[in-house]
Amino acid sequence: MHRSSTPFLAGRLPLNPGKELLGQPVQDSKMLIVICIVSLIHCISGQLLDNKLKGHSPQYICSVPGLLGPPGQPGPNGASGAHGRIGLPGRDGRDGRKGEKGENGDSGLRGNSGPAGRVGEKGDRGLTGKKGPDGFAGVKGVLGPEGPPGEKGDKGQRGLPGQPGVCKCGSLVPKSAFTVGITTSYPEEKSPIVFNKVLFNEGEHYNPTTGKFVCAYPGIYYFSYDITLANKHLAIGLVHNGQYRIKTFDANTGNHDVASGSTVMYLNPEDEVWLEIFFTDQNGLFSDPNWADSLFSGFLLYADTDYFDALSEDYS
Repeated sequence: MHRSSTPFLAGRLPLNPGKELLGQPVQDSKMLIVICIVSLIHCISGQLLDNKLKGHSPQYICSVPGLLGPPGQPGPNGASGAHGRIGLPGRDGRDGRKGEKGENGDSGLRGNSGPAGRVGEKGDRGLTGKKGPDGFAGVKGVLGPEGPPGEKGDKGQRGLPGQPGVCKCGSLVPKSAFTVGITTSYPEEKSPIVFNKVLFNEGEHYNPTTGKFVCAYPGIYYFSYDITLANKHLAIGLVHNGQYRIKTFDANTGNHDVASGSTVMYLNPEDEVWLEIFFTDQNGLFSDPNWADSLFSGFLLYADTDYFDALSEDYS
C-alpha cells in the first residue's frame, strides 16, 4: 500500500516547498490517516463483494480467523453421469438347496407300444376261477387201480337178532384173580404198597414189582384187604387210577389189631388198582412171617358181555 501511496503523495506535493514548510508535518499526518481509511474501506468492500460472488461467508483480510462454523446443508444432487462400460461376468454362484418335490403333472399321451419282451418266469398259480358250464359227457375210461382203504366209519346200529348158533365161547371164559401178602413193615406213605409175597395170581394181572393190579378184561371186580397193625395208627386206602375209592383208619391201642376193607367197582382194560398209606406217619402196617400176615386180594366177578360178544364174533 505504500507503493500505491507514494505517487499519490508526490502528485500532491507543493511546487514551492519553502512556503509550506511550517505546515507540512500536520498535513502529512492527516493525509496519511485519510489514505489509510480509504484503503481500508476499499479493501473491505472488495472482499465483501468477492465473497458474495463466490458464496463464501464474509471474512476480512485484516481480521483474526474465527472458529470454524457448523457444516452447511448438503447441496442438491448433481446430474447423473454417463453409463460406464459393462463389466466382466462374475463367477457362478453356489448351487441352491434342493427344492421340494412338486406335484405330479398331468399324464402324457400314451406312447407307441414297444417291441415284445422276453417271456418271463412262470408265476404262482392263481386263484381258482368260477366253475364253467358243464361239458358233454365223455367216454367212460378204464377202471383205475384200487385205492388205499379209507378210514373206519362210525359204528352202525345193532342188527336184528340172528338164528341161534352153536356156543363156542367156552374157551373164552375170562379168568382174573389174585391174593398177595407182604414181608416188610411200615411202608412209605403216599405211594403204592408193594405186596411182594404172591399167594395166587390167575392171569398174572397183579405185578409184584410195582404193587399194582392191571385190568385185562372189562367187567365188575371185587377187592379187599386185611392188614395187621402194630405200634402205630393205620390210615390206608384203595386207589383206582390215582383216585381213592375207599379209606379206612384204625387207631393203635397198644396191642396188635387188624384193619380191613372191601369194595366192588367196574374196570376198563388197562385200569390200575393198588393200596397206599394216605396220611403222614400213620403207616402202622405190620408183617411177621412166623405168625401174622397182611393181605391184598381181588378177582373178576363177571365180565362185560358186550365186550365178549364182540370177541365171540371174531373167533367164529
